[in-house]
Amino acid sequence: QVQLVESGGGLVQAGGSLRLSCAASGRTFSRSAMGWFRQAPGKEREFVATISWNAGYTYYADSVKGRCTISRDNAKNTVYLQMNSLKPEDTAVYYCAASLALVASLIPEEYEYWGQGTQVTVSS
Repeated sequence: QVQLVESGGGLVQAGGSLRLSCAASGRTFSRSAMGWFRQAPGKEREFVATISWNAGYTYYADSVKGRCTISRDNAKNTVYLQMNSLKPEDTAVYYCAASLALVASLIPEEYEYWGQGTQVTVSS
């Protein structure tokens, strides 16, 4: 079992930055690929970023590429999402997810565990 708790969301002006954190419990974190997804009101959940178990591979949605960086600290059982140059269209609830696989994925169905989400609101 893996439990995930996100933090770091909030209200920020357009152009600002936020750093989301996802703290994981459970011994399998260091062997799990991790992902960030988001869901805006009235829209489906969408992929944001993913990182392999050893941080050797990362992949980003086109909408955030160049503005976001996913990273992880396996010693702290934590994965991060640094978001810069935020836009109003980034407003959403951001979810952290853990996979039982080592390999990163952008497919939500390949993640077994999900956090409760953290709200990010970007004002124009």
